[in-house]
Amino acid sequence: MLAVSLSLCTLTAQSSSIQGAISSSEGAVSFATVVLYSSADSTLIKADYTNEQGLYKLDFLSPGDYYVEVSFVGYESYISPVFTLKTDENKELDTVTLSTASTSLEEVVVETTKPLVQVLPDRTVFNVEGNVNSTGNDGLELLRKSPGVVVDNNENIILQGKNGVMIYIDGKPSNLGGDDLVAYLKTLQSSDIEAIEIITSPSSKYDAEGNAGIINIKLIRDKSLGTNGSVNLGLQQGVTPKINGGIRLNTRRKNVALFGSYNYNDGKYRNTMELNRIQGTDKLIQESVMDTRNTSHNYRAGADFYLGKKHTVGVIASGYFSDSELNSNIFTELYTLPTAIKVENLRAKNEVLSSNSSHNFNLNYVYKIKEQTQLSVDLDYGTFESEAESFQPNIYSDPITNQVTQRFDYSNFTPTDIDIYTAKADLEAPLSDGKLGLGVKYASVITDNAIDFYNVIDDEKILDVNRTNDFQYTENVFAAYSNYSAQKDKLGYQIGLRLEHTYSLGDLDAMVAVADEQVERSYTNLFPNLGLTYQLNEKNMLRLNYSRRLDRPNYQNLNPFEFRLDELTFQKGNPFLNPQYSNSIELTHQFNYRLNTSLSFTRTTDLMTEITDTAGTRQAFITNINLASQDVISLNVSYPFAPTKWWNVFANVSAFRISNSSIIEEGKEIDITVTAANVFMQHSFNLPKGVNLELSGFYASPSVWGGNFKTNSIWSMDFGAKKSILDGKGNLKLSVSDIFFTQPWVGKNSLGELQIDAMGTWESRRVRLNFTYNFGSKDVKSARKRSTGLEDEASRISTGN
Repeated sequence: MLAVSLSLCTLTAQSSSIQGAISSSEGAVSFATVVLYSSADSTLIKADYTNEQGLYKLDFLSPGDYYVEVSFVGYESYISPVFTLKTDENKELDTVTLSTASTSLEEVVVETTKPLVQVLPDRTVFNVEGNVNSTGNDGLELLRKSPGVVVDNNENIILQGKNGVMIYIDGKPSNLGGDDLVAYLKTLQSSDIEAIEIITSPSSKYDAEGNAGIINIKLIRDKSLGTNGSVNLGLQQGVTPKINGGIRLNTRRKNVALFGSYNYNDGKYRNTMELNRIQGTDKLIQESVMDTRNTSHNYRAGADFYLGKKHTVGVIASGYFSDSELNSNIFTELYTLPTAIKVENLRAKNEVLSSNSSHNFNLNYVYKIKEQTQLSVDLDYGTFESEAESFQPNIYSDPITNQVTQRFDYSNFTPTDIDIYTAKADLEAPLSDGKLGLGVKYASVITDNAIDFYNVIDDEKILDVNRTNDFQYTENVFAAYSNYSAQKDKLGYQIGLRLEHTYSLGDLDAMVAVADEQVERSYTNLFPNLGLTYQLNEKNMLRLNYSRRLDRPNYQNLNPFEFRLDELTFQKGNPFLNPQYSNSIELTHQFNYRLNTSLSFTRTTDLMTEITDTAGTRQAFITNINLASQDVISLNVSYPFAPTKWWNVFANVSAFRISNSSIIEEGKEIDITVTAANVFMQHSFNLPKGVNLELSGFYASPSVWGGNFKTNSIWSMDFGAKKSILDGKGNLKLSVSDIFFTQPWVGKNSLGELQIDAMGTWESRRVRLNFTYNFGSKDVKSARKRSTGLEDEASRISTGN
C-alpha cells in the first residue's frame, strides 16, 4: 500500500531564539541541562540538553525578560543574569564555565517533579513516572487514566469518541492489535513507563494508520554518565491476588550506552457477564463467570554505539511471552415467547490453555551529515506466535427434572504465526527558511492461522472437516512521504504528503471447499495533512489542522474461522473487511500556555466495527463489518493549574457527538446518534517529610460502543499515598482504585429481531502496595530516544483466546 500524507503540524509562532555553550576545566560539557525561566515569576519556559560539543539552542521563543539555569552532575549549578530577548532576535549568550561541586557525588540528591499532565501545542503528555495513583498499574490501566482516552468493557481503546487508535512504544508502532495488544499492555508496568503522549494530529512522517490519532508510550531511560538502575516489587488484591516485579539497568560510557529491563507478572483475574437476549420467539438469560490465571514476562535490551561525531549505530531487542489458563462457566436459561415458558437449560464450560510470544529486533543507523541535516535508517524484524487449546462441554437439561437431554463436547487447537519485515529511511535537512523531511518505507507481513476443530465423543476427538481449515494472509506496503515546515513572524505552517500502496492476499485452505477461499486486493492512496499556527499575542495561540488517515483490519479479523464461545454463541472473521478512511479537521485555542480548547470534526467511511448478529433461531455470533459512515464532533478542554505551591490540579473535559449509519441487509439497519462526555480530574498534594497524596477520578456519560451497543454511564475514584524512604533512594506507595466499585458496565444492543441487555464486572477495585529502590548514579545519560519501522504493522496483530 502506497500512502502519501500532507501534514501541517503544530508549531509555536514565536520567532526568537537563544544559544550558547557550556564548558568546564576539562572542556565541553555534553548533556548538561539548560532551563529557561521567565524573570517575572520564574515560570519554566523551555528546557534542553547540550549536544556532544557542549552547545545548545532554544528556538521559537517570545520576546521578554528571561534567565537560564545550567546544571550537570558533579558541578555547581549556574544561574545567569536576567536578559532581554527582542522580537526576531537570535541571541547568543556568553559561554558558561561550570565549577566542580564541593560536595561528593554520594551526598547529592536531586529531586524534580513533573506536572501530571502537560498540554503542548501538538500533543498532551500524561507523566506516569512518580505518579502515586499510577503505581502498580499496568499499561492498559494507565490508558484508562489518560485524559481523553476511554477503555471500554471489551478493552477497546477509544480516543475522543473514535476507535482506530494506533499504539506506539518509544515512537514506534507496537505491531500488536486486539487481544494481543491488550496482553502486551498488561505486561508493561508503571515502573517502566515515563509518559503517555496523546497525538491527535500526527504529521506525514508517521504511518497513515490510526484515524483517531496516536498514543505513544515512552519507556523510562536514565540520563547520565555511569551506571544505575532500579528494582520494584508490587502486590495487588482485588477479587484475587496478583504480584509483579521488575528490574531496570542503564549504563553509559563515552562511546556506548547500554540499557535493559525485565518485568514479571503473575495473577488471577475474574470477569462476570449477564446477558438477556431476545431472538425472534426465543429468550435466553445467560450468566457467565470467567477466571483467568496469567503469567507473563516482558523484556527490552539495547545498545547505542557512538562512532565519532557523525555516526551512531543502535540495536534493540524487545518482546514478551505469556501463558494463561481460562476457565469459564456459563449457565443459560432458554424460554419460548410469548408464553415465557422455560424449555431448557444449558450449562457450558470452556477450558482454554494458551501461550503467546512476540519478539522484535531493530537495527538503526544515524548519519549526521551536517548541522540540522540527518539521515536515519531502520531495519526491523518481528515475530509473533500463539497457540491455544480448548475443551468445551455443552450440556442441555430439562428445567424441571434437571435430567440431561443432550450433550455436545468440542475441542479445538488454534496456532498462529506472524512474521513482519520492515525497512525505512528518513532524511531531515534545512531548506530556505524552513525544514524539509523526506522518507520511504517498505513493510511485508506474512500470517498463518490454523484451526483444528474436533467433536469429542466418548472422550475421543473426531476431526470436524467442515470447521477445520488454514488461513494465510500476506501484505506488502510501500510508502513515501515528504513534508516541509517553516515559521514566518507569527505564522507557523507545515505541509506534507504521504503515498501508500498496498497489496494483500488472503487465502483460505479448507478441508471442505467453501466460498471466499481467496481475497486479493491492490490499492494506492494519498494522505494529505495540513496545519497552521498563529500567535495572536503573548498569551493566545490558534492552531488549525487537517488530516486524512486510514485503518486496516487486524490480521485475525480477516480470518473466516468460527470460534465457539458456547453452543449458541460464536465469533468469526470477515475476509471482505475493507480498510476505513477518515478525514479530520481540528481547531485549537491555547491560552497562557495552559488552557487548551479544541473543536474537531471527523467523518469516517467504511467504519470497521464489531456487531452481534443472528444465525438460525437461537444462535448469535460476533463479527466485524464495515458501516457506511460515522460522524464525530468533539470538544476537548484541558487545564492544569496550582492553587498553592503544594497542591496541583489537572482537569480535562471532552464531549463528543457520534452518528453511526449503515444498512446491513433488509430489516437490519443501524442509525444511531449519541451525545456523550468524559470528565477527568486529579489532585496532587506534596506534603512535608517526603509524603505525597493523590486523589483522582473520572466520569463517562452514556455512550455507544462499536456500531450500535449503547452503554450506561460509569465513574470511578482512586486514592494513593507515597512515602520517600531510605534517604530518598526508595519509595513506598499504597493506592486504592475504584474505591466505590462504580465501574461495572451496563449496555443494550438492538439489530433486527435481536435484542440484548447486558452487564458485566471486572476487578476494577484493587488495593496496591509497591516498593521501588533506585541505585547507582542519579543522572546516567540516556540512550537515544528513537523509533523503528515495525510498530504500525505489529499494532494489527490480534488473537482471541
